[in-house]
Amino acid sequence: MTKKLLLTPSELNERDNYKLLIGSIVPRPIALISTLNEQQELNIAPFSYFNIVTANPPIVSVSVQRKNGQLKDTARNLLAQKEAVVHLVGTEIVAEANQTAANLGPNESELSLTNFTTVASHTIQTPSISQANMRFETTLLDCIPIENDGIPTADLFLLKVQAYQIDERIYEEGKINLEQLSPVSRLAGDYYGQVAEVFRLKRPD
Repeated sequence: MTKKLLLTPSELNERDNYKLLIGSIVPRPIALISTLNEQQELNIAPFSYFNIVTANPPIVSVSVQRKNGQLKDTARNLLAQKEAVVHLVGTEIVAEANQTAANLGPNESELSLTNFTTVASHTIQTPSISQANMRFETTLLDCIPIENDGIPTADLFLLKVQAYQIDERIYEEGKINLEQLSPVSRLAGDYYGQVAEVFRLKRPD
């Protein structure tokens, strides 16, 4: 048996904790989120602290980290407008999605850095990115601020799915074709991953 290291978060700085978490909790799905600010200007940003909460009702979660205690544009827009479009990132759009991670001002749109085009959503006002092969139109269910020693460091959003937009080529008999979806996952640093070897393991009765 190999020797195990014991580390506690309190003996590590924020960056070291971050590196341990993102380097070990992999792969992480990527949510490319579009929101509108109060001037109805579009903001787009990718997040990998993203997952399913429940299917009844359909709810997804995304954690948006704060910068020096300040809300990021996506978080601010979600709190103000109470809605967002969550796009899944596949191989076809990952390069463009990466461009939206640039640090821009609150009134600058990441859309200008990409070749993305937008299309109207069906149940909410926030536009969708037409190139994404699967997206969720969502409304804000709840926001849970995360604090460390009384200082806000992140915000956990619970988003209720109001509609799914799915390319016909990835939808087969009520199921998603994984190969056609071609999802990309976030690893650590500048690294991304794709679904490679898939195996089946039957659950016990």
